Amino acid sequence: MLTARPTEAAEATTSAAPLKVALMSCAHTHAGSYASELESRADVELVVADPDGYGDVRGVRVVPSFADAWDAWPDGPDAIVVTSANAHHKDLVLEAARRGVHVLCEKPLATNVADAEAMVAACEEAAVVLMTAFPVHFSPAVETLRTALADGALGEVIGLTGTNNGKLPTARDWFTDVELAGGGAMVDHTVHLAEILDSVLGPPATVHATTNRILHAERAGEGAETGGLVTLTYDSGVVATIDCSWSLPEDAPTWGGLRLQALGTGGQLQIDAFAQHVGGPGRWLPYGSDLDALLLDAFLGAVREGRAVDPTGEVGLRTVRVVAAAQESVRTGQPVALAGA
Repeated sequence: MLTARPTEAAEATTSAAPLKVALMSCAHTHAGSYASELESRADVELVVADPDGYGDVRGVRVVPSFADAWDAWPDGPDAIVVTSANAHHKDLVLEAARRGVHVLCEKPLATNVADAEAMVAACEEAAVVLMTAFPVHFSPAVETLRTALADGALGEVIGLTGTNNGKLPTARDWFTDVELAGGGAMVDHTVHLAEILDSVLGPPATVHATTNRILHAERAGEGAETGGLVTLTYDSGVVATIDCSWSLPEDAPTWGGLRLQALGTGGQLQIDAFAQHVGGPGRWLPYGSDLDALLLDAFLGAVREGRAVDPTGEVGLRTVRVVAAAQESVRTGQPVALAGA
């Protein structure tokens, strides 16, 4: 796991030419954080494309179109960070592969398996880095869990229970537009835990899911689920669950959180990826590891070395397969064997 502070990594590369990075779209709520982190680095030249005119990513060089971002440098960018609506990921990633540009793509990698497969294949053929933006992968708490399971500290693992709840997104309406997002809460909040589970257990054998629109239905787009539970069963017999609901109230002090409990024959371990905070009613003051910064540090290092590190595009593809199987399970009411596992 990366432990170096991003500023230390930046100092270590000041002798190299700055990497030219274009952040493609301000549609995702992570765009502002990524832009701030990239702008603060001495080893990066940043341009931000805001074709939708959100206008809330400031203090950086902002251009009004993707074309302007591609052409911001005479020889184009070295890398792009894709933070568009989910349905637009594919076109941006395929264009980057065509140009020989490295990519960090926001999760979920795509809205369907075919698009995700095409993106991974295109980047592999072009020999460019493709990483999927899973900041929680770099959480010290998640690393503690991975180490405990790898070392057998919990004995034989029997089951895992994960919760990735949050508020229904309001700043960006596309999150609840099925055409743009690919679905609702299950699409938005399954993949983070699916990635963590993938890193310790590999792909599941079957996926069983159920969803509803009990909470916040009046504010969700037509057909977008607001609550869900995804159950993953592995060939070993281990069962893992993911609560992926938009279940937090509007006045919650932060967007949500991620917890995972592992139960084994020798003990149990529960982690909270965002436990490092001081809070109370209406207050949430985080401290400790900056997961967005660690993600970007890993990506920029991968670009300089010319090789992807986890979480790769292939990891992103596997989590899209989990979501697709969950959606099929909701349609049929039956467990679904995971395609490509």
